[in-house]
This record gives sequence, C-alpha cells and structure tokens, in this order.
Amino acid sequence: MPPRPPLTWSSLPALALRPVPASLALRPVPTSLAPHTQTRGIRSILPVDLRLSRWDQDNPHAKSPTALSTDKALERKSYTLPHRTGVIARKKGMTAIYDPETGVRTPCTVLQLDRNQVVAVKTRKKHGYCAVQVGFGWRKPQNCTRPELGHYAKARVAPKEELHEFKVRNEEALLPVGALLGPSWFKEGQFVDTKSNTKGHGFTGGMKRHGFSGQPASHGNSLTHRAMGSAGGSQGSGSRVHPGKKMAGRMGNESHTIQNLKVLKVDEENGIIVVNGCVSGPKNCLVNIQDAKKKPWQATDLGLPTRPLSLETVVEEAVVAAAEPVGDAEVVAAA
Repeated sequence: MPPRPPLTWSSLPALALRPVPASLALRPVPTSLAPHTQTRGIRSILPVDLRLSRWDQDNPHAKSPTALSTDKALERKSYTLPHRTGVIARKKGMTAIYDPETGVRTPCTVLQLDRNQVVAVKTRKKHGYCAVQVGFGWRKPQNCTRPELGHYAKARVAPKEELHEFKVRNEEALLPVGALLGPSWFKEGQFVDTKSNTKGHGFTGGMKRHGFSGQPASHGNSLTHRAMGSAGGSQGSGSRVHPGKKMAGRMGNESHTIQNLKVLKVDEENGIIVVNGCVSGPKNCLVNIQDAKKKPWQATDLGLPTRPLSLETVVEEAVVAAAEPVGDAEVVAAA
C-alpha cells in the first residue's frame, strides 16, 4: 500500500479557505451558563451535609451517633413484626366444611391447643428485643433437666412439652408470666401464619428431590436411567462442585411457613382452631400460629384481644360452672 501524501494548504479547496461571515461567528457564552467542570477523583464532589445516609432516620442530612444502634435497627424492621404473640398447636388432620347455603366445600386443617401458657418475656432493655416465650402441653418432671425445672419454677408453671419464642413489635404486646392462651386468642375471619416442619422423606435421589427428568431409557444407556449425571465442569469451572449444586440427599423435615390462612372456626371448649387450606407437616406435628404479618390492620380493625385470661380467672370460672346445675340436675335440685 503506497504511503499517504502529506496534507498541505494548497491541496485544500478554495471554499474551505474563505473567512466565516460575522453573522455566523460564535458568540461568547455567559459565565453563568457555562458548564461546571468537575475534577475526577475518588472523593465525592458533594459537601458532607448533602450526602444521604441510609442509617440516619431522624435527619438524613446529618450524621447521627445513634443511627447504628439496636433501637434504630429494631425501629426500621418493626413493620415486619406482629402486634401480638402467637400460640403452639398440634395438627390433628384435615377435613372439610360445607356451606349450608351454597353447598361449597372448603378444605381445612384442624389444630388443637393444649395448655398454652406464657413462661417468660424478653424486653428490649435487657435482651435487645421484645418476645414472648410460650409453652405447650405438659411433660413429666423426671424428663426435664435441672436448669429447665428451675426455669419453670421461676415462672411458677408446670413443665412444658415444647417452648417457642414469638417476637412482637413493642413492649405493649408483652403478656404477664403465667397467662393462659386459648383458641379465643383468635377470631373467626382473621388471617394467621402457620410455621411447622415439613414431612421427612429420608435420603432421596435427584429426580424425586429436585424434579430431574432423568436420562434416556434406551439407546445405549446402561443402569443410569435415574442417575444425576455430571456434577460440574472441569478446568473451565474450577474443577470443583459449586456450592448449592442440586444433588441427592435428605428431603423434607425443613421449617416451612404458610401465610394468610383464614380462621374458619374457633372452639374454646374443645381447644380447636380450624384454618382454611393445608398446613405443612405430618399429623400430630407442632405448629406455630401467629397473626399474619402482611395484614397488620386486623389487629385494630377486628378488635383482637390483647390481654388473655389469667390462671386465677380461669379457675374461678371453672368452679362457678361446676357448681351450677345443668339439665336434669336442675330439676332434681328444684324438687
């Protein structure tokens, strides 16, 4: 390829050498409209008082020494916590409820409560968060350790089969130790969240655990129809198995939450709560029930109870109910 000839003024056309008319000449730009030149660097060009801080909740234009405190962190996440504590129930099975007017069949799950009682409370000042520890059922004292017996003796409650903490929004939702929680803690028509462990299936293969389609059934495949196949690449992917790879292993027995289940029926006498739909886990598993997190309005709109009955009140009502004659006994007493 021959070299390019140098550019000279004689080689330019005559039109390009004419002077520019005065009407087309560029006018000077005012200083106020001139673009602001910025120097490149690592530090921000904005002043310190204009930098927004995601940690400061009171004044976003100033630095607050309490922005990283525990109280601020709990305040930012307060909307994720319910207004009231929950209860522990035992899953008895599934059934269906028929509407007598429309004939619509609604599948539901029966959950039974058994001596739910407040064992301890956690305060933000002492423990860093607010929670209510609820006990379920009853356990023989000889099957408890000495620290557990001391914990129950301090609360003056009987040993419980299961303990669970329910986080609440603030200290107004804390309940007195020894308070009883029954099915009347919830109302028909409200929504709850249930949390329980799923059914355990033991060690399973990739097709059952993750839904793999499997390998071909013929055309040279020998005894690897349900095998997983390759677990990873060679040098291109680091000659290793990447974390989170779907493989064969134990299936089930994991904590699972089902949200926004509607309460269909509340039976205080039998200690039963009936919720719409299914609940994770096998029969006789323990289920944690609490107000739906995504429906905080029902705490005030539905008038949900905030203070349960004390043990003394329950005993007095039971004594009064046992003393009152019912049915034929009332006729005999009148005679």
